[in-house]
Amino acid sequence: MKTSAGVAHRPGPDAAGHRSYRTPAIKRILKRTAPVERLRMNRTPRGAAATPATRLRGAAGLARSLAIYHGMPWRARTLRRLYRGIIGPGDLAFDIGAHVGNRTRALRAVGGRVVAVEPQALFHRWLEITLPRDVVLHRAAVGASTGELELAVSRRHPTVSSGSADWLGDVADDPTFAGVAWDATETVEQTTLDALIALHGRPRFCKIDVEGMEPEVLAGLSQPIPWIAVEYVPAALDRARTCLDRLAALGDCRVNAVRGETGRFAWDEWLPPHTAAGRLAATAADGRPGDLYARFV
Repeated sequence: MKTSAGVAHRPGPDAAGHRSYRTPAIKRILKRTAPVERLRMNRTPRGAAATPATRLRGAAGLARSLAIYHGMPWRARTLRRLYRGIIGPGDLAFDIGAHVGNRTRALRAVGGRVVAVEPQALFHRWLEITLPRDVVLHRAAVGASTGELELAVSRRHPTVSSGSADWLGDVADDPTFAGVAWDATETVEQTTLDALIALHGRPRFCKIDVEGMEPEVLAGLSQPIPWIAVEYVPAALDRARTCLDRLAALGDCRVNAVRGETGRFAWDEWLPPHTAAGRLAATAADGRPGDLYARFV
């Protein structure tokens, strides 16, 4: 399956609904071989055969992510409350870096039409099985241009897999990343936000959480989106500042921060990007990652 944007994706809505998060679903993800046409452009490490040990690490990584993002129901309620102030019924939203789908589900729960994009094979398979069928799902990375991207994958901590070598260098010695090893690679198709907009239309909201590739994602966008959220990591704030510069170049916007999973804006006022850049260091001093929300005026 291939779209005009060159991205493999799942067919549109049907009556299948979604499936629950049960251990058999995880086993199916780890054991099955995806159809050739679905993975043609999204190759796992060349010449690398799955072994029982790598399957076990993959299962452990997936289970850890599910516990973090789906094991705390109050986080879902917090996200829904936050997103109700951003999108309404029928609004289009992009989830770039969908991971295990918690934000996709929150956006859908408040009435959004969601396009979810996830490059990692393990998470993409999980999303294929569990997401409601009215969510459009692509397997791809998103960056500054179309082509291919090599992801550095942490099988034990897949949440922090990344396509940015600079970001990996920034965070490698940070205590919050102690014990993380990027021990595999995946070569995946890369698209751009402009290509996704050409395919689906301009969204009202775009969430971007791609482990250091946020500047590259924004570099592939040539027009403002009413609302954009990008992740920041305290160990790599220069990349967040680059994002703020790019947001300013896209148009007149105001920025606020959300610390961690609080779902609340941290600043009393919405700031121009250059002012937000100065405020960010103090906000990130608690060591927790968070998100910068930009609304264009």
